[in-house]
Amino acid sequence: MEILVLISITLCLALADIALKSTIEGYMAQKEERTACKGKIILRKVYNKGFSFNLLEEKREVVKYGAAFVTVFLTILQLITLLRKKQYLKKWGLSLMTAGAWSNLFDRWFRGYVIDYVGFQTKWKKVTALTFNLADFWIVIGGVLTMVSSIFKKKRK
Repeated sequence: MEILVLISITLCLALADIALKSTIEGYMAQKEERTACKGKIILRKVYNKGFSFNLLEEKREVVKYGAAFVTVFLTILQLITLLRKKQYLKKWGLSLMTAGAWSNLFDRWFRGYVIDYVGFQTKWKKVTALTFNLADFWIVIGGVLTMVSSIFKKKRK
């Protein structure tokens, strides 16, 4: 039962981010900005044609196939982990990472770029200029959960 729940959550999170990106794509112009939460959150539509921070944006095929390889690898690792007993943090972490990977992969293959839409107002211009999407947050949160699970696993031994 736990396996189906986590696979369903993975699918729902990926689809929710894809739907959000489609909404942003339809209702905002590229680089348009809107604010929320008293200006602390910035909604802006930015196209990312590379990996994180536009890394390798001029090598789009490398990005496209590299992302596909990592996404398939993560999915296989998630499924193997879901079949094991316990390891709850790792299961949740891999499920979040997989959801984020599939959402961004969808963008790369069907749009040719990833739509980023969330930024934060800070006192640092370079940090304020960064833009993310929910998939990016899920990948980071999932990575942290997976790392924490391995730290706890080592302490138990």
